[in-house]
Amino acid sequence: MPDPNADVRTKIARQFIEAIPHAKVLGMQLTRIDNAGAEITMPYDARLVGDPETGVIHGGAVSALMDTCCGAAVMAHPAAPVATATLDLRIDYMRAAKPGDMITTRAECYHVARSVAFVRATAYDGDFDRPVATATGAFTVERARA
Repeated sequence: MPDPNADVRTKIARQFIEAIPHAKVLGMQLTRIDNAGAEITMPYDARLVGDPETGVIHGGAVSALMDTCCGAAVMAHPAAPVATATLDLRIDYMRAAKPGDMITTRAECYHVARSVAFVRATAYDGDFDRPVATATGAFTVERARA
């Protein structure tokens, strides 16, 4: 059965992400958001390079992308939170993203308790068979007051 509130949640989550100043500065683009989670891309930008010798994007930019995508996944979850904040985020970096490639992060909110949501995410460059990083996190869940 279709969820009648899915479009509203998606709209709220999109507005939430698009209003974050650092997401704009880093060039993040929300490319998918639905009950299953979110996907956000970040283009390669020489200003974000952490190692000038190799041209590799700084891990902090990748971390911000993954955190933002996880928050979007929480906002779009059927539990319908109106706001969220990161409580804990663990990121495991598998390899450096290839210089010049866009980074794509996909996140899913797989469990929501009364006040905490649990999320997992994966970041990729052009090679979707080999992750750049994975993340697991816990996020606050603020629901609308009835």
